[in-house]
Parts: sequence; structure tokens; C-alpha cells
Amino acid sequence: MNTTSDQDRSPNPIDLHVGARIRMRRKILGVSQERLADDLGLTFQQVQKYERGANRVSASKLYEIAKSLQSSVSYFFEGLADPTDVDGFEENGSEQFVHDFLMTPEGLELAALFPRIGKSRVRRRILDLVRSMADELIEEEPEA
Repeated sequence: MNTTSDQDRSPNPIDLHVGARIRMRRKILGVSQERLADDLGLTFQQVQKYERGANRVSASKLYEIAKSLQSSVSYFFEGLADPTDVDGFEENGSEQFVHDFLMTPEGLELAALFPRIGKSRVRRRILDLVRSMADELIEEEPEA
């Protein structure tokens, strides 16, 4: 008998990935959780649970989400390992880093705005600025 309660279980990595992709697509389009929930006939709390991976999204609901967010159903699975691979789902470190970055409001906004900067020289200068700021913060951290 399994004595693990629902609160003790971590969300499935695939549910986390799909939820993160729902959130990212919604934010890119500027759609609120409330508006998406209305489109789907749900509460915004249910949309929050989907986005956090706390609740699984059924196939029919994922289809409705894709329709509402003007994307293909496959969009929500992009970045996952091919299920026919023997190793199954395994995000490598860089994919996890990108996922974590895009899950922050600032990261998502930066990712949406950065490509709109047309001049590569300006993008490079922004990257240099961020890099120097990060290096400064690392130097200021006390050693453990």
C-alpha cells in the first residue's frame, strides 16, 4: 500500500513541462489566466494548477487550450525527449536552465522583448551589461 499523500508527491516532469509551455504561450500572447479560464469554462485557479503542473491536463482540455492560445497541441510538448528513446524523459541542464529562466516574469518578458531589438550591436551591449552585473554579484557573494 502506498502511504504517500498527494501533497508529498512531486508533479510529473512532463506535466511541469506542459504547464510551463501553457504559461509561456499565454504570457507571450498577453492573455490573463482569467481570460484563458473563461475560454475553457474553468476557474483561473484551475489554470494556475495546470501551469504549475499540479494538475494534469486531459487531452481534450489541451486541445481546447491550444485552440484558445492559437497554437498546435504539439507546441506544448516541444523540448521533451522523444518518447521512443530508451532513456525517456530527461531534460539536460541547459533545457532546465532555460525552463527555469522562462518561468520567471522577468525572464519571460526579456525573452519576448530581446528578439525585437533589431541591431545585433545593441543586443551584444545588453548581453555585456547583464554579464558584468552578474559577475559583480558573484564577486560580492560571501564564500561559504
